[in-house]
Amino acid sequence: MDKPVTIFTLLGVQLDRGRGANRWSKWRPTIALGQQDDLLVERLILLYDPRFEGFMHSVRRDFSRVSPRTLVQPVAVPMDDPWDFEEVYGTLLGVSGDLELDDEEQLLVHITTGTHVAQICLFLLTEAGFLPGKLVQTSPPGRRGPGGDRGSVAGSYSIIDLDLARYDRLATRFEQDRQEATGFLKAGIETRNAGFNRLIDRIEKVAGSTRAPLLLMGPTGAGKTALAHRIAELKRQRKQVNGRLVSVNCATLRGDGAMSALFGHVRGAFTGAASDRPGLLREADGGVLFLDEIGELGLDEQAMLLRAIEEKSFLPVGADRPVHSDFQLISGTNRDLRQAAADGRFRADLLARIDLWTFRLPGLADRREDLEPNLDYELEQQSRLHNRRVRLNREARTRFLRFATSAEAVWAGNFRDLNAAVTRMTALSDSGRIGTDVVDEELDRLRDAWRVQVRDEVDEVLGELAAEIDPFDRVQLAEVIRTCRRSATLSEAGRELFAVSRTRKKSSNDADRLRKYLARYGLTFADVDGGGTGLAGR
Repeated sequence: MDKPVTIFTLLGVQLDRGRGANRWSKWRPTIALGQQDDLLVERLILLYDPRFEGFMHSVRRDFSRVSPRTLVQPVAVPMDDPWDFEEVYGTLLGVSGDLELDDEEQLLVHITTGTHVAQICLFLLTEAGFLPGKLVQTSPPGRRGPGGDRGSVAGSYSIIDLDLARYDRLATRFEQDRQEATGFLKAGIETRNAGFNRLIDRIEKVAGSTRAPLLLMGPTGAGKTALAHRIAELKRQRKQVNGRLVSVNCATLRGDGAMSALFGHVRGAFTGAASDRPGLLREADGGVLFLDEIGELGLDEQAMLLRAIEEKSFLPVGADRPVHSDFQLISGTNRDLRQAAADGRFRADLLARIDLWTFRLPGLADRREDLEPNLDYELEQQSRLHNRRVRLNREARTRFLRFATSAEAVWAGNFRDLNAAVTRMTALSDSGRIGTDVVDEELDRLRDAWRVQVRDEVDEVLGELAAEIDPFDRVQLAEVIRTCRRSATLSEAGRELFAVSRTRKKSSNDADRLRKYLARYGLTFADVDGGGTGLAGR
C-alpha cells in the first residue's frame, strides 16, 4: 500500500487467546494482522473492554514481537452488554469521533473479532464514513485470500472496498437490477424519448434511496397516477415500505367532507358521524399515500397535511388526541404550484416540504417518438383484456402512426386519448384485426374531439371575447394555451413555441415574445397556465 497503514480493531476475547509456547502455532486474528508479509502496519488501534486489561497487554506484547515497527495504541471501551446494538454502536461511534488520522494514513477496519453486533456496527460506521477507510478481514490457514500464506499460521487477509462499483460482478448485477427497475417504472415499454428515459432513471434512483416526498408534475393524462402506482410497488418490492398504497384525487374532495376523508373523524364529531372513520392518511401508515391534484386541496387541509408530514401525527375531526401515521407521500399536479403559492392559493410552507424532489412528466405530444411503442403496449393490454390477439394490419398501422406522429395530432388528453382510441378500434374490429376503415373512422373522431377541445380551451380563457377571434387565430391561441399549461415558466413555454425561429436570431427573448403575444388578447401567463382564472373568471 502506498500510504502508512493504520488498523482499527477489537480485541478478540475468544479468538485471540493463547497460552504458552503453543500459542504461536494457533491462528489468532489480531496477531495475524502483524504476520502478513505484504501488510506493513504502522499503527494498531486496539479497542478492549477494561475487564480484560491483562489479556490486552499479553496480546499487545505478542503483536510487538511479530511486528516490532508497529505502534500499538490500546483504547479502553467499557460496554456493559456487548450484544446490545444501541450501546455498542454508540460507544464505537464515540471512539470514531475521537480518532485522529492525517491525510497520509490508510485506515483499515478489522471486522473478524468482536461480537457479531460489534462487527455489524463497524461495518455500518465504515459504510457511513464515520470510520473513513476500508474493511479488512483475516482468515485462518486454508482459506482463500489475496494476502498471506494459506499454509502458514498467519492465514490470509482480504481488504473489502465498500465502493461496490469496483466489483465487476456486483456492478453488473446492480446495473441489471437498475434496468429492470426502470423498465418496471415504464411498464415494460421500450420508450425512445431520451429526455423521458433520463427522467425515469432519476426517479428510480431517488425513489430507491429516500422516503422524502416526491412531486409528479405534468398535464392531465401524462401518466402521473400510473407512475405513482409503479413507484409504490417498486418500493414495496424493495422492502422500503410494508403498507399498502392509498390513492385519492384531491379534486374529488370538497367541502366539509374533505377533512374527514383525509384525516378521519371520531364518532359524534358532526351530524351523521355515527362511527369512527380512520381517514386516508391513517390507512396509508407504513405505506404510500398518493395525493393526485394536490393543488385542489383547501388551505385548511393543506395546513393539516403539513403537520402530518412534519410530525407524522394529526388530529382527526372532533378528536382531542393526535393519531400517528408514517407514510411515503407522492403528490401529483397539473398546476403551477409556485404561482399558486404566490397567489395565496397554496401554502408556501407545504410546497417547500413536497417540492424537494420534483419530476415533470412530458405530454404525449412532446414524446411523438414514443407513440409506436405505446401503441403496441395498448394493443397488448387489449389482447389480455379480451383474451385474443388484437393487432392492426400493416396499412392500418402505417396510417394511424402517420397521423399520430404528425403536428395535426394534438393529443390533448395525452395517454388517455391513445388508450381510448385503441379501446374503440378494438371494439369495432373483426376478430381483433383492425383495418383501415376502422382507423379512418377513429382518426375522424379524434379530429372532431380535439376541434371541440380547441374551442373549449379558448372559450375557457377568454369567455365572451372568444367569439371575436377568427378560427385561424383560435387554433393558434389554443396551441399556445396548451403549451403554457404543460410548461413550468413563461420562458420554458416560449422556448418550445419559438424553437425554430429562435435559432435564426443572434439573441432571443422567448419569454418577452410570448408575453407580447398573450397581451394581444389581454392575457398573462398566469391566466392560461391552468392556475389562473382567465378573463372568463374576471
